[in-house]
Amino acid sequence: MLQCLSGSSCARVIECYRSTWYFLVLVLAYVLYLIFGALVFSAVELPYEEQLRQELRNVKQRFLEDHECLSEERLEEFLIRALEASNYGVSVLNNASTNWNWDFTSALFFASTVLSTTGYGHTVPLSDGGKAFCIIYSVVGIPFTLLFLTAVVQRLMEFISRRPVEYLHRRWGMSKPLLAAMHASLLAIIIVSCFFLIPAIIFSVLEEDWNFLESFYFCFISLSTIGLGDYVPGEGYHQRFRQLYKLGITLYLILGLIAMLVVLETFCELQQLKKLRKMFYLRKQKTEDQLNIVDHDHLSFASVSDQAASFKEDKTDTFPDDIASASPTTANGPMDR
Repeated sequence: MLQCLSGSSCARVIECYRSTWYFLVLVLAYVLYLIFGALVFSAVELPYEEQLRQELRNVKQRFLEDHECLSEERLEEFLIRALEASNYGVSVLNNASTNWNWDFTSALFFASTVLSTTGYGHTVPLSDGGKAFCIIYSVVGIPFTLLFLTAVVQRLMEFISRRPVEYLHRRWGMSKPLLAAMHASLLAIIIVSCFFLIPAIIFSVLEEDWNFLESFYFCFISLSTIGLGDYVPGEGYHQRFRQLYKLGITLYLILGLIAMLVVLETFCELQQLKKLRKMFYLRKQKTEDQLNIVDHDHLSFASVSDQAASFKEDKTDTFPDDIASASPTTANGPMDR
């Protein structure tokens, strides 16, 4: 008996806090996923880092041996200064002197990466005034960009996702959740082809040192707004039509970000994903005022029903003979006529 009571109480506790348990499992899974990623990245990249460090030490040592008049301290000073300038997007190489980071098209490209929170990091403001303006510009511009993207995606969703699914549902009579899932899959294939595969082929042709994998990697890192900055198009030493190229990349990033948001919103509207999300959400609880209003309405309705019932009983008790005598007359009235 006690085991049954304890088991039922445990079941009630689990049922009442089901979303909390699901949320804790979600947090644990996320932490484990972070640890898994760290282990894989460390195992894959650490040997390459060690190899690169060794190569740099060998190159530096050979350079000092070939130039005995140059001290290691002076070389260190020059390398530190060159690396600092490189972090600001300025190169000491002769063939890179023709590429400016703050002409109009490059500045437009930088503004688009700031507002979209991509932030490659290859070009950063040099002056204090530029850094201060970047803060103010971002504080205003990022919410403005979110508003702009939300408005655009909301309108596109109506014509790209909702109306086609509704039309096919009326025409073919298929299940709407099934149609929505098929439509979302087809839309994802189209977006991946138009904004990942085809641009990756184009970048692999236009960028001299990029292969297809590196180009596809850049497309994904950019449109997912990760923006690591290890690959930035238009920074080659012999890049032709660089300003027009930068302008085209800016347009590609904006359109690609909109397309990614449309796909994500389409998948978020699927019934299957809605049910999955609800597992981890808190249940909406009615406030005390709402509960009082509901109880008051229920009591009022019950009191009115009770009053009506009692009135009907009183009427029946008051006129029993009239009702009994009137019933045959009413029933036989049409026949007598």
